[in-house]
Amino acid sequence: MHLRVINPTTTTSWVPDTLAMFEDAASDGTTVTVATIPAGTPSIESRRDEALVTPWVLRAAQAADAEGCDAIAVDCMLDPGVHAAREVVGIPVLGPCEASMHLAATLGHRFSVISVAEHHRDLMIDQARRYGVEPRLASVRSLQIPVLELEDDPDATFRTMVARAREAVQHDHAQAIVLGCTGLAGQAAQVQSALEAEGIGVPVIDPSAAATRMLETIVAMGLAGSLITYPRRSGATSAWPEPLTRH
Repeated sequence: MHLRVINPTTTTSWVPDTLAMFEDAASDGTTVTVATIPAGTPSIESRRDEALVTPWVLRAAQAADAEGCDAIAVDCMLDPGVHAAREVVGIPVLGPCEASMHLAATLGHRFSVISVAEHHRDLMIDQARRYGVEPRLASVRSLQIPVLELEDDPDATFRTMVARAREAVQHDHAQAIVLGCTGLAGQAAQVQSALEAEGIGVPVIDPSAAATRMLETIVAMGLAGSLITYPRRSGATSAWPEPLTRH
């Protein structure tokens, strides 16, 4: 299986870590490649950002389909362009938010999302509502660290993640935790271990890993999006510019 990961931002410095995170989550036999959109925003932290990058996500999805990829993951918790892309390509397209929220809802009655900024709270609530799991969303707790600053002090970011997850369990009655930014990918197991050391036994979900494994399952089962839900729209992006940066 060939999984194409679309980096829906113009920040190319994330690409090596993105590739490593998805490769670590993938099964043997899955090849992962990353494509970065050539225009848009450095990070996606608002509905405006999502709107700006979506046309480029659609173009990148078409390119992945044309190149023979088997599935596409869009590497952002707002899942920008994911549902629109299902109308322009014939291969499965999934975002980490949809995958991780549905997974969390199977592992506990209530889950919390650990996001990066307070204004993301409403965005995550909107996502939970869109995916039909809003009644299971216990809370959205914020790190209060902008996306582009998450790696400035990794130890402080990790400590804050653990603290917000602890608060979600103790105060909001969460029974599962979703890391609410793909910039936090690769740390779910460590956060879960830190909570277990405090006697808090809840699953902590890495959104990138959830999307990877769900896509592998969809492909292995020979499934794709419903054509009733996502009727195919072809030709609408044929006039868009071609350039993509691949790594």
